[in-house]
Amino acid sequence: MSVLSGKKIILGISGGIAAYKTASLVRLFIKAGAQVRVIMTPAAKDFVTPLTLSTLSKNPVNSSFYNEEDENAVWNNHVELALWADLFLIAPATANTLSKMVSGSADNLLIATYLSAKCPVYFAPAMDLDMYRHPSTLTAFEKLSAYGNIMIPAESGELASGLSGEGRMAEPENIVAFIEKHLEDALPLRGKKILVTAGPTYEAIDPVRFIGNHSSGKMGYDIAIAAANEGAEVILVSGPTHLQLKHDNVKLLRVTSAEEMYNACHEYFANVDVAIAAAAVADYRPKTVASQKIKKADAEFTIALEKTKDILASLGEAKQQQFLVGFALETENEKENARLKIKRKNLDLIVLNSLNDQGAGFGKPTNKVTFIDKDFNEEDKELKAKEAVAKDIIDKIKAHYNV
Repeated sequence: MSVLSGKKIILGISGGIAAYKTASLVRLFIKAGAQVRVIMTPAAKDFVTPLTLSTLSKNPVNSSFYNEEDENAVWNNHVELALWADLFLIAPATANTLSKMVSGSADNLLIATYLSAKCPVYFAPAMDLDMYRHPSTLTAFEKLSAYGNIMIPAESGELASGLSGEGRMAEPENIVAFIEKHLEDALPLRGKKILVTAGPTYEAIDPVRFIGNHSSGKMGYDIAIAAANEGAEVILVSGPTHLQLKHDNVKLLRVTSAEEMYNACHEYFANVDVAIAAAAVADYRPKTVASQKIKKADAEFTIALEKTKDILASLGEAKQQQFLVGFALETENEKENARLKIKRKNLDLIVLNSLNDQGAGFGKPTNKVTFIDKDFNEEDKELKAKEAVAKDIIDKIKAHYNV
């Protein structure tokens, strides 16, 4: 999953031959999962058509403050456009547009929107060799960078004039890669490693049957995605579940039993910064596993059970610098039991949810939790989607690291 997924992007296009590349640029942003709105200068329409870009972006293209052919038309609100965006890219940024960005000469919709932008602004220069090296252009680069804008350097190659050298707008693939890396480097949990467990465990009775529970794994998967979206490198140890996850920052390890989950957790725990145990691990397993399917015979059937290894307690014993988060699913004396679990398992934070709360528990898209930290400070949360609960949990991690 790209860091651009879900981002709202304004692409500003000025009047240079490199504008023909913006069709590919829009497609790459859409493919990455972003929403795109295009603003063109009047001159840009000489190089690429608004119809092409509106078709690719699935949004109308704006190029003027109002529609001169419709006297009843509503004006294109540059402030509203600017506030909509999560990031703003001007590509190509011609020498003329760079000069207007520096001076604040808002004689077109693109520059007016740029001046109203509150989001990060990237610009990709494109011009001929001598223009690129001209002192006025170099000064514009310096001033725009001082304003907080991010320059995507031009590349060297064949130019429209027939010359070869620096000034060619970066290729669309390189522009997208530049922005992705810049955003990733700024993510608050960049450089942190987080271990997450999710789902149930299945404890075999025979080759056909098992002891399990109703956990879907969704809470743990949502936590893994939320952590990865904040830049963390995530190891997700998942019990059996139908859920799928594809994210560049997530390594998914599938296991079946509590023993397999225990081994996987201890393989990685020493090298992580945070561990979040969201899995519903079986407390007991059959003492003996039949090698063949057990046939139905007597009216009653007894299975001898033995305790599984307590994964969370064992991580608490092995804990050094790690921030350890556990879950408690209770049906009675909820907070008292959760506080005991914090001490007994050496936790830094516990996420308590009760089966008595409507909308909480296994197999539901929502959850209602209470956070209790190692000092027994409590924070009750309202019922919300599990994705939102996952974000709340990751916010606790960010607060721990003051990021």
